[in-house]
Amino acid sequence: MPKSFLLPLEDLLALPNDQVATIQTHAVGPQGALPLDDAMLREWSSGDLFGLSQNAGMGWSPQELLGPQYLILSTQGGVRAADGTPIALGYHTGHWEVGLLVQAAAREIKSLGGVPFAGHVSDPCDGRTQGTVGMFDSLPYRNDAAIVLRRLIRSLPQRQGIVGVATCDKGLPAMMIALAGTSQFPSAIVPGGVTLPPTEGEDAGKVQTIGARYVQGEMSLQDAAVAGCAACATPGGGCQFLGTAATSQVIAEALGMALPHSALAPSGQPIWLDLATRSARAVHQLAARNLKLKDILTDASVRNAMVVHAACGGSTNLLLHVPAIAHAAGLRRPTSADWSEINRRVPRFVSVLPNGPVAHPTVRMFFAGGVPEIMLHLRALNLLELDALTVTGHRVGDVLDWWERSPRRQMVREVLKARDNVSPDDVIIPPADARKRGLTSTVCFPHGNLCPEGSVIKATSIDPSVVGADGVYRKTGPARVFTSEREAIRAVKGQTAVPLKPGDILVLIGRGPMGSGMEETYQITSALKFLKWGKEVAVVTDARFSGVSTGACIGHVGPEALAGGPIGKVRDGDIIRIVVDRNELTGSVDWIGDGVNEYTPEEGATILAERPPRADLAPDKDLPADTRLWAALQRAGGGTWGGCVYDVEKIIATLEAGEAAIREQTAANLG
Repeated sequence: MPKSFLLPLEDLLALPNDQVATIQTHAVGPQGALPLDDAMLREWSSGDLFGLSQNAGMGWSPQELLGPQYLILSTQGGVRAADGTPIALGYHTGHWEVGLLVQAAAREIKSLGGVPFAGHVSDPCDGRTQGTVGMFDSLPYRNDAAIVLRRLIRSLPQRQGIVGVATCDKGLPAMMIALAGTSQFPSAIVPGGVTLPPTEGEDAGKVQTIGARYVQGEMSLQDAAVAGCAACATPGGGCQFLGTAATSQVIAEALGMALPHSALAPSGQPIWLDLATRSARAVHQLAARNLKLKDILTDASVRNAMVVHAACGGSTNLLLHVPAIAHAAGLRRPTSADWSEINRRVPRFVSVLPNGPVAHPTVRMFFAGGVPEIMLHLRALNLLELDALTVTGHRVGDVLDWWERSPRRQMVREVLKARDNVSPDDVIIPPADARKRGLTSTVCFPHGNLCPEGSVIKATSIDPSVVGADGVYRKTGPARVFTSEREAIRAVKGQTAVPLKPGDILVLIGRGPMGSGMEETYQITSALKFLKWGKEVAVVTDARFSGVSTGACIGHVGPEALAGGPIGKVRDGDIIRIVVDRNELTGSVDWIGDGVNEYTPEEGATILAERPPRADLAPDKDLPADTRLWAALQRAGGGTWGGCVYDVEKIIATLEAGEAAIREQTAANLG
């Protein structure tokens, strides 16, 4: 900065006289006395005793210091004035209001004789970082936040229970992982709810495509500006579609970690705030009954969560998060084979954004009955583990018996009819009716010579008009290969010498954990959804997708390009064949030609094995060192299909093996 633009030091640092006049150098201190006894002074640690001094110093009544301590952790972000106006913005609406939930939970704990503590670890917004280098920190953040949250839990030595308040794509999975990793305590999740859709305007998923649609001449500058302003109609809560944030809330409840009918409540409203009060009460009750989270979070509850995920058509990012939660709890991590088996058995019967068939916002799913209503249908199909416990202390089966006849169920379903003129059974559709309406199962795991370790596609998201009458999507076309999302989206927008065109297969490589932290690529998938010709393009990538992504988008390709995967050897003009059977949930992604010659998949595998990787394949130049370390650690811990976790025993074994190999090589060189 030129010196002429610098403030003089006196202007910047001068101390006003009125501040000097009010300076204090000592204070009277809290009045009264700590409620100590002989045994406490003899047996308590100095830390426990000093903690009482700290609590009194913060203003807690000395007479109430010995109540049981409960910790409320949240992902709160921003600084919100008492009237709700922003003093400093948060990263996203999802954590903007959760401080109100913390307050409600704290008041309830105090009313029950407890001593509430609160801490927070704020979270980033995947929508805000789409298409930027900020996305390189998105998935690694989840692991980091879970570690910090666990450290905060352990740093309050006398905690009796934990309430975790979180909402969005990485903050809520991180909170679930943290609580799962400290499952020896009574705990509950309070989902942070959803923002409402605008009465007139676009939802928060579609509005993220205004740039692509404007460039392609499909909307005016004024329309883009108005749509962008109105999309987040209320200041708090996760986005209005069943993306990763909303699906994570659903999964928290399906796992039994959150109260029944708590996922997807409208943020800021009394019914939302009340859930925090009741959640705090539930944790207090669990502590009184000596029930721990490990009694609730079991293999059975994990299976229930996977079943509910399939019924909803949830975000594919939960294929990363559910195994990580299971691993943190010391449970068996579900595999792609487990997901595939469940998705073959479980029908999809929830109609919400982004996959529909009707674009109902997520708040309508809440008022249609939410997770308990979905579970009622699943129970009728004998697909649930009914003996699994929930944070109510009751079995899933007992919860569903209550829900079926509860006034709460009747009232919220009536709200949906009265306020939106929508039948609850058109949002959470009876499975037999859903089948008649053409809803198909959710997740498919294609294999092939481009993805020998597998890949994933949300089969429900493929536009029906490009699917055959037999329910099979078939596409053969030329590859358009990109090593950066920035270049790919420029081609989608028609801003390159050779724009993307209908019939192409967009291959985006080097964007897995080792290349970019396994970034999301929503700006590509969303643009293709809302461009008139976008359904005629398929995407194949070693990156992952936003939970709101739709279309013929195949991600999580393994091995990733930078780990030697054959996808890293594809060239422009190569011919790729994709087959996805939406009925049987089977599929394949194969390299079958070089643009001149055609080969069988087996021949293609041989040719690809002999090809060198592309010369332009490399980790992103802006990849942070932190993310490189995360990529290496999660790879040693089981990789993408293992949930991108830190498996400590495997990491230690890998390091020891590497050290031994280095010692042997050093000895050989010296010899």
